[in-house]
Amino acid sequence: MGHDKLRKFAENETFSCLLQPSASDILGEGGYFALTDHPVKGNWRKTMFGGAGQECPLVLELGCGKGEYTIDLARRNPGSCYVGVDIKGARLWRGAKTATAEGLGNVAFLRTRIEFLTALFAPGEVDEIWLTFSDPQMKSENSRLSSPLFLERYRQILKPGGKVHLKTDSRFLHEYTAAVCRANGLKVQCCTTDLYGEDPLSSGDIPSVAREVQTFYEKMFLEQGYKITYMSFVIDKEGPYVHPEEFDTALWRELEGPRRSFSHQPNKK
Repeated sequence: MGHDKLRKFAENETFSCLLQPSASDILGEGGYFALTDHPVKGNWRKTMFGGAGQECPLVLELGCGKGEYTIDLARRNPGSCYVGVDIKGARLWRGAKTATAEGLGNVAFLRTRIEFLTALFAPGEVDEIWLTFSDPQMKSENSRLSSPLFLERYRQILKPGGKVHLKTDSRFLHEYTAAVCRANGLKVQCCTTDLYGEDPLSSGDIPSVAREVQTFYEKMFLEQGYKITYMSFVIDKEGPYVHPEEFDTALWRELEGPRRSFSHQPNKK
């Protein structure tokens, strides 16, 4: 391990806004479906946000990377509390350091696996979830952060009518998520396949923050000429979530082509 990573890991231990629960304390013999609750569960506003009242919305960004999206949301909305979640400590260091330097009392970071969410957040404790440029996981449906498996986890921690935002450069993931919503009768509040352009099939009122707050990766993709998609939907279904039979995985995988990389420059027309 490089010296810079070791330095960041050591500094992470000093950030009060960064929670790093031990996986061994959460994951027991029963696996992901028999987790041990962490003391912060149900107590985020009290423990991590200085006793913020229950009326303070709690918003998660899953797979937050360096946390720039979480930080920007927190700057714009001081009346809400934000938690960036990622498993990579070296990435979270950047967000935690920025939050500490700026004295942002409404932002925290959580180093953990997304599979552990139900051990860390109580039923109804979370108001909204952002999925920003998640890996589309084309070959593993259950690994997609908008799959029925993950939606079930989100349902357990979201308040009634809780919302999920999906912002991605992957048309594959966008169309898959739309198919999941249709298969489960989930209410899609707004949807567009071209957030910054003209999309005649756009529906609903897209929140301004969806355009105004951009991740590092989003800026890179926009510079390369890729379209950004966005949708928001409500987790409001009772009963088990089902997989979408109508989604043509092979077709959308072929249409999307190889996963985009920063070294790839699209042809300009």
